Amino acid sequence: MPRPANAIDFWRGFALVSIFINHIDGNFYSSLTHMNYSISDAAELFVFLAGWAVCIVAGKLPTGAAIRKFLARAGVIYAAQLLVAAAAVAILATAARALREPALREWVNAETVFEEPWRAVLGLATLTYHLDYLSVLPLYVVLLVLAPGIVVLDRFSPRLLLSLSFAIYVVTLLVAAPMPTWPDDGEWFFRPLAWQFVFVLGFVLAKEDGIGGVARTHLPALRLVAIPVLALGLLAKLYGVLPDPDDVPDALLWLSDSKSFATPARLIQFLALAAMFPAAFPTIQRYASTVAEFGARLGRNSLLVFGLGSLLSLSGELTRHVAGRTLLVDTLIVGIGITLMGLAAVLAERGTPPRSRITGEKPERLRPAMARSN
Repeated sequence: MPRPANAIDFWRGFALVSIFINHIDGNFYSSLTHMNYSISDAAELFVFLAGWAVCIVAGKLPTGAAIRKFLARAGVIYAAQLLVAAAAVAILATAARALREPALREWVNAETVFEEPWRAVLGLATLTYHLDYLSVLPLYVVLLVLAPGIVVLDRFSPRLLLSLSFAIYVVTLLVAAPMPTWPDDGEWFFRPLAWQFVFVLGFVLAKEDGIGGVARTHLPALRLVAIPVLALGLLAKLYGVLPDPDDVPDALLWLSDSKSFATPARLIQFLALAAMFPAAFPTIQRYASTVAEFGARLGRNSLLVFGLGSLLSLSGELTRHVAGRTLLVDTLIVGIGITLMGLAAVLAERGTPPRSRITGEKPERLRPAMARSN
């Protein structure tokens, strides 16, 4: 049976719902998500929790088994990226033909698929060509390919892991390290060399010792510090205090709120928000248990839900294009979309034999693995 609802799964589900809503550009409900009141958004939460989950898996498996699992998972996510991209292109092609609007083939940066298909296919296969709103999966593939190195380095020298990750992050910010796309002239939206630090922070803070242990010990004090940080973040967002990344030279990029580089303002504000998350979940679980279970179920099936949510977001955009941008249309799109995401998660769990939803190992295989790691 799936594990009971917990804070990590719930907040991952929360991030998935937020991403789905925010990717339907300009819909009414996107104005209610926390990206409007926070410098950071669901992307930081999703990547941070991915690092947290990797730490949990690594702690329950021997090094070799953990490495194989992460590389296998990277392969699964890579395949999912190709499948979701192909489905998105098919949706656009079908809509363009049915509505007799060839311009729809240019949505979400898909025109290259129709104009230069062989280049587009090669670009998708090599992760150098990204459709808009699907760029988080290539980042996720890179992070999971890096995960074996993170695990090994953590077991060799945890302090070195965090120091090296931070150094790479700082250098990436200072030189605005390019990561070009192909065949389109552009760059990766999510820069892996910057976002790896968010991932590593999730990894090290999930541990019971080291910086994770220190954070747990001083969590009440950290929450007191987090309150003014969140207040300042809210004011900065509402009044546009931080400069636009396009308006500053590369050397000052770290002062902006660039999402591509997960700049310090975004990261600090997110960590303040993360300090509050654990306190909120018990209240949600106590007074809205159905919501807690629903969110956790989405989080337990994050890859399936993210892929489906991405396609539902695109379908929602097309629906608004045809039916109009009204509150009723937005309500139907968001309501039906979240319902379908939940249904997909339910069906996925019904069709899966009892096993750990964190590691994917059957219980009888997991127990000896955990014993060997202790």
